[in-house]
Amino acid sequence: MTDESRPPEGRMPSDFPEPQGRPEFLPADDQAEQSGWRSETASFESSRWGDPSGRPADTASYGTPSYPGPGQARAEETPHNSTRAYESPYFGNSAGAPPYGGDKRPPPPPNALGMGAGWAPPPSGPQGGFGGAPGRRGPGTGVLIVLAVVIALVASGLGSVGTYLMTRSSSSGTDPSYSLGPIPSAATNRAPDSVAGVSARVRPSVVSLEVNASSAEGVSGSGFLIKDGYVVTNNHVVAPAAKGGDIQIMFNNRKTTKGRIVGRDPGSDLAVVKPEETFGTPEITLGNSDQVVVGDPVIAIGSPLGLTGTVTTGIVSSLNRPVIAGDESGTSTEEPAYISAIQTDAAINPGNSGGPLVNGKGEVVGVNSAIATLSRSMSSQGGSIGLGFAIPVNQARRVAEEIITTGKAKRPKIGIVLDKDYKGQGVRIASDRVEGRAPVDENGPAAKAGLKAGDVILEIDGLMLQDGNELIALIRSKAPGSKITIKYQRAGQERTASLVVTADDGPTPTPS
Repeated sequence: MTDESRPPEGRMPSDFPEPQGRPEFLPADDQAEQSGWRSETASFESSRWGDPSGRPADTASYGTPSYPGPGQARAEETPHNSTRAYESPYFGNSAGAPPYGGDKRPPPPPNALGMGAGWAPPPSGPQGGFGGAPGRRGPGTGVLIVLAVVIALVASGLGSVGTYLMTRSSSSGTDPSYSLGPIPSAATNRAPDSVAGVSARVRPSVVSLEVNASSAEGVSGSGFLIKDGYVVTNNHVVAPAAKGGDIQIMFNNRKTTKGRIVGRDPGSDLAVVKPEETFGTPEITLGNSDQVVVGDPVIAIGSPLGLTGTVTTGIVSSLNRPVIAGDESGTSTEEPAYISAIQTDAAINPGNSGGPLVNGKGEVVGVNSAIATLSRSMSSQGGSIGLGFAIPVNQARRVAEEIITTGKAKRPKIGIVLDKDYKGQGVRIASDRVEGRAPVDENGPAAKAGLKAGDVILEIDGLMLQDGNELIALIRSKAPGSKITIKYQRAGQERTASLVVTADDGPTPTPS
């Protein structure tokens, strides 16, 4: 119990010479030490020992009270330092000695609880003193930071050494363990409508031709196989063999055979050859050139510069382009070919002549025939500059059928003679006879439509004409019996007429 009658100058001896029952303990704060008063009564159960804060690692030191004998005053406890000191309670015996013997302390409680406001764990006493062993302190923050930096530097150094050991090579630069890994697996199949898919279907039907003649240099070109084993190609490719030369045909499987000329048409630059053997080669599929529009993707296949099976791709860059293909030297007795061509930027080079120009479905839409060079001339001897020209397949189909059935092709005409000196808009019909021929054929298609000498033809089927070559090329591309519409001008007035294209009985030296 609290001794509230005790004088302020100190603690008086107990009224009882010997402790009766359980001793009483008071908290020793600074104010109580100075005034001699104990403010509260500490009640501990006999099993509650240790740090009031409950921390097992920092056990508090307790002062051991000295109990007076009979007739003796009880000595005042002195705290170890400025921090609160706690008296160590234990039960006395008749001799006044602690029940545990000597200075042996009872074990601390396992779950010590706080004692309220103002209480704190006392500091450890000096080593070897009555308060027990001093508490251990951990390393400071600075030491931990330095230690962390040292560990990081060591780890970094070890990593660099490991990387060097793993990547270093011998002095010769070779590494026996070097590998780029396995080759990735990939399928070789392509979509049927892709360039690869289309070329895979078409290339087996494309052939290479080597033409030799005693009186001329050898010529190489291309061709493609059509129904019943016939090969379509250009006339200028096989012309050297027309007078005693021979033709060697190489197929896509690299098997070769001889071929013979079935017929050729210099005016359209088309010819048909019959090989002795086809080796099971499939025929190519013919399309419709009238359905081609500018911008359509196209593929050219042939043997440029003797490189068989070459595939190039591009688009249709123009239609109805007037092209004159023939012998530029003027030594040939054959008339030049007038072509209303499909223009493409697919690369076409010498050796591509006679090969197919196919659409995205693998259908032939044109026969590659000429290229433009930087000198603005049409020749098969120049390199590609992105301007290639192909004969529309509808014209090639008609000419091939006529050659195979009759040995020659029909020449479409409308029965007029042109004024070559006219420089104005459109094309003018000659005013007078030319080389004994009347400007308009009597009973010809133009005469029946009402056209007369001196009339200026402005358009054909809505296409405005630029010159006479364009008119000739357009008429040559039509099949005999085709109906066309002509807009023409007479005495300053525009008129329109319809006429039917007819066929000439045979080739004439002058275009008409």
